[in-house]
This record gives sequence, C-alpha cells and structure tokens, in this order.
Amino acid sequence: MPEPPASPIRPTDDAARALARSLIDGARHGALGVIDPGTGAPMVTRIAVARDETGGPLTLISSLSAHTAALKVNPACSLLVGEPGAKGDPLTYPRLTLQCRAAFVPRPGANHDALRARYLAQQPKAKLYIDFGDFALVRLSVVEAHLNGGFGQAYRLIPADLAAD
Repeated sequence: MPEPPASPIRPTDDAARALARSLIDGARHGALGVIDPGTGAPMVTRIAVARDETGGPLTLISSLSAHTAALKVNPACSLLVGEPGAKGDPLTYPRLTLQCRAAFVPRPGANHDALRARYLAQQPKAKLYIDFGDFALVRLSVVEAHLNGGFGQAYRLIPADLAAD
C-alpha cells in the first residue's frame, strides 16, 4: 500500500509567527470573503483594514454594501492580506488568510469612540465618512489563520500565534 503524501503544513515556529504578524501590521487593505445569503455563493471584496487594541483586524463598512448584509446573516468570513511585489511571480510572495468572525461595534459608546480613534489614526482619509449613519466599525476576531510564506512554506496558526506584543 502506498504511503499517504506528507502534509505540506510545516510546524509553526517563531519565524512564521513574525511573518504573519508583519503581514497583519502592514495591511492597509485586504480581500474580505463572505457568503452571499441570497445565493450561498462566496463573494470577495476589498476593504480597508486597521488594527484594534489587540492587534486584530478592524474595518469600517457601509450598511449599503452587500458584504455588510452577508455578515449580518453569517458573521463567518475570511480576510486575505499580503501584497505581491512589483516583479516576479506573485505566488512567491507571502500572504495570510485569516478565518474570522465579524462583530459590529455598537455606537455610541466608549468602546466605539476608542476604536474610532484607532481606526482614524491608521486610516485618516476615512474621516470624510466614518460618522455617516450607514457606516459601522467591525472587529474581525481571528479563529484560525493560514500563512503561505511562498512555495513550500505553509503554516496553520491559531489566534495566540498572532497576538500583538
């Protein structure tokens, strides 16, 4: 009987943790994946990203967008961060997929005000629309993460691996 193929997932080490953290810290935007409640099909859109006080992803989205409606029905989502460089094969550049649960931040409130200030410090152009009635801050709480550091460098991470220092 042939041997099953070896798992491509490497043991998570400090270098993988540091690379994953740097991808989150350096992200100004990412690709958000949700499930369309009307069709059940996956849907992906680009969102602006900041970091909350724990270093986790925080975004600002409009209730007019299809992804907001999807998150209200099913808060399970994923966020892809990491940009390919200007040259070479884009698949050789690191990227991180975060499997998350979305939580809308109620306003008004002290927690909202503190997150609003953090968001604007990282995304200052959002000052133009952050207070519009249709916009809400959303925390993306990481459940699991998948790091692809380039060919042959796959890792599965847990939230503790991504904790900010």
